[in-house]
Amino acid sequence: MFAVEVRDHIMIAHSFRGAIFGPAQALHGATFVVDACFIAQSLDPNGIVIDIGAAHEALKATLKPLNYKNLDDVPELKGANTTTEFLTKYIFDRLADAARAGSLGRDGRELKAIRITLSESHVARAWYEADLW
Repeated sequence: MFAVEVRDHIMIAHSFRGAIFGPAQALHGATFVVDACFIAQSLDPNGIVIDIGAAHEALKATLKPLNYKNLDDVPELKGANTTTEFLTKYIFDRLADAARAGSLGRDGRELKAIRITLSESHVARAWYEADLW
């Protein structure tokens, strides 16, 4: 397998519902480092997995509606516990749409999977990975 990974970050605020979250039930902030890994079984005729620049732009566009926002107020996320795990899938879904549409510089059918990793700190992270097809 071959992979290309791009990175960005977001700064958000949110709160959680449920006693399991203890003090995180109150509004709090978080900064996430976001890694998007695009996976293919082979390189294309240009010798690449995808266009790194296009991948980075797609990641930035995906994160822009979340950055510097209180996620509790984002209409699309209303009622969701925006845990790190939840956000990995949310970001995956949007980047998967871009990949399937072929907007990353390669026919989307030639890509196998995407993995999204959100790092909360240097000691904790979560990821979501799934095949595109």
